[in-house]
Amino acid sequence: MKKHILMVVTTADKMNEEHKTGIWLSEFGEAYVEFDKLGFDITVASPLGGKSPVDERSLQGDTPQEILDTAKYLENTLKLDEISDASKFDAIFLPGGHGTMFDLPDNEKLHAIIRELYEANKVVAAVCHGPAGLVGVTLSNGTPLVAGKTVTAFTDEEERETTLDRFMPFLLETRLLELGANFVAKSNWSNHLQVDGHLITGQNPQSTISVAKEVIKQLG
Repeated sequence: MKKHILMVVTTADKMNEEHKTGIWLSEFGEAYVEFDKLGFDITVASPLGGKSPVDERSLQGDTPQEILDTAKYLENTLKLDEISDASKFDAIFLPGGHGTMFDLPDNEKLHAIIRELYEANKVVAAVCHGPAGLVGVTLSNGTPLVAGKTVTAFTDEEERETTLDRFMPFLLETRLLELGANFVAKSNWSNHLQVDGHLITGQNPQSTISVAKEVIKQLG
């Protein structure tokens, strides 16, 4: 049976009038390439549907061509509200980019999909700012999904190092801790993931491939 993965990306393109944002391309592209190599069926969805904006800062430096090529899959994403049956997915993967901080925390459709998949023992994975999509998720018993779970995400220290912390609606590490998560941080920009059952989280862009490979491992 071919595995079916839902990748949910941001459609937020600015932090404020002066500062643009979007998805961090490598966090989407590196995972997409890993899943595609194995022939997984990949659905790319977003809060608004249509184009997911790429943060231009994620294109600086030597981005491999195969990662740049994945930007075409961000041109016409499916709107989350159009997903009528989440049960067909074996896993959900949330890549980051600062845009996720603005449109994933309050997206009730996303939260419902994550709850359904998590409670069906499907894989829930997120990297860097992607865990912003987890902060609003409550389980059927009303408790936050992350409460009591060992997780990681883009750390407050990393956020301060980017100097973009002043534009964020909240700091992700702080919010996860407030929700009762056992948050584990490693040194800035180090490859680091946490696995708590079928909940998989990665700290930063450097952790993307590790998270994707853990998803693949859990999908067997």
